[in-house]
Amino acid sequence: LVPMLSQPSLTVLSGCRHATGKAQHGNFLVAIKQEKGESARVGGEKPEEEPVKKRGWPKGKKRKKILPNGPKAPVTGYVRFLNERREQIRTQHPDLPFPEITKMLGAEWSKLQLSEKQRYLDEAEREKQQYMKELREYQQSEAYKMCTEKIQEKKIKKEDVGAVAVNTLLNGHPHKAGEGSDTFSTFDVPIFTEEFLDQNKAREAELRRLRKMNTEFEEQNAILQKHTESMNCAKEKLEQELAQEERQTLALQQQLQSVRQALTASFASLPIPGTGETPTLSTLDFYMAKLHSAIESNPLQHEPLVLRVKEILSRIARWAQ
Repeated sequence: LVPMLSQPSLTVLSGCRHATGKAQHGNFLVAIKQEKGESARVGGEKPEEEPVKKRGWPKGKKRKKILPNGPKAPVTGYVRFLNERREQIRTQHPDLPFPEITKMLGAEWSKLQLSEKQRYLDEAEREKQQYMKELREYQQSEAYKMCTEKIQEKKIKKEDVGAVAVNTLLNGHPHKAGEGSDTFSTFDVPIFTEEFLDQNKAREAELRRLRKMNTEFEEQNAILQKHTESMNCAKEKLEQELAQEERQTLALQQQLQSVRQALTASFASLPIPGTGETPTLSTLDFYMAKLHSAIESNPLQHEPLVLRVKEILSRIARWAQ
């Protein structure tokens, strides 16, 4: 094997004789790789290309979570074109594999005129607008709120499980609930780890949410406080007006009672013609009505009675003043 190696490879091997066995083995492999590379370059042969690895979902890009019972997400105009033409191409070329059909449809889409594409784009735009409308309605529903709460609970549980796993790997035992104070539970997760950063993000988001809720509650309390003060002022004003009205009503009732007593005493000596009735406090209204009817029935005959009534009323009016 040694005579087949080139001078650079022999130099590498000679420099590694005093190393350990493991290092010698590693340097030997490096030398062989260098020899193979040089031989390939001398022969003009190209090194074999490594097969391209199949890539999955792009790293760092999160898939959109499908909302249960939510509206179905719309598709683009290109996807609508694929769905419409795929079955036709599959019928025409039944032996053609799926990737080739997709490649053929992509080339066909790129060759279409804008006017031909516009039909699919308009349908996709209408479906998108309908989806946005349904999504807004769904986000106001109780089902969406319950779904987001469940997702948040699962995320918190997952973070707790991750924290327990990391603590188990580092300390050799899981952290049990109830051991130690809850104040030091934060320090169970090592700093600058992914779990630690996720936990910090979750707590910061929770703090921001709580601060926002606190601000909203303070604003609502301030508005309610103003409403309460305004209602108290209005209540006090109404109570003052009510007290004043009650005093006026009481004064009027007393004045009315005094007038009724004066009328009863003054008309006691003036019986109704034909009946001879005199008034009392309970029959004063009935007496005055019958007296008025008797005078109106024949004013000339009861002219002395009218003069007597006028005299009594003028005397009562002077007394009331």
